[in-house]
Amino acid sequence: MQTGTIVKYDGIKGFGFIEPDIGGEDVFLHASILGEELKHVLRGGTRVQFEAAPGNQGTKAVAVRLLSVVSQTSVAQAAADDRKSSSDDELCEVLTPVEFTQNITDVLIGAVPDMTGGQILQVREQLVAFARRHGWVED
Repeated sequence: MQTGTIVKYDGIKGFGFIEPDIGGEDVFLHASILGEELKHVLRGGTRVQFEAAPGNQGTKAVAVRLLSVVSQTSVAQAAADDRKSSSDDELCEVLTPVEFTQNITDVLIGAVPDMTGGQILQVREQLVAFARRHGWVED
């Protein structure tokens, strides 16, 4: 299997592209080869392991496995958020459940790259319920 980084993935349209670590053309990624759990966690910057095969219009992924998220923007944003939260005495921003789950996913994948999509979904569900009970997210 090769490794690479998701360059772009549109969950609504159901496709994206992987930039192989070894270089060359980007590999087409269609949602039809993904398990339901992966469809919800893939985004630009996600590190994956994949198998590719020639397709009608170029190389396409035939299997994908999640490795980790390596988005420098996410890391920088998280660090900035940490600095801001430690220096501010104001109330925190209330997130929507979607924003909250996206943040949780980034943290979980970064902390435990081998966590399966199913495990991520289970943890997110419990954390969102907990956050709702404490008023940390609003619907």
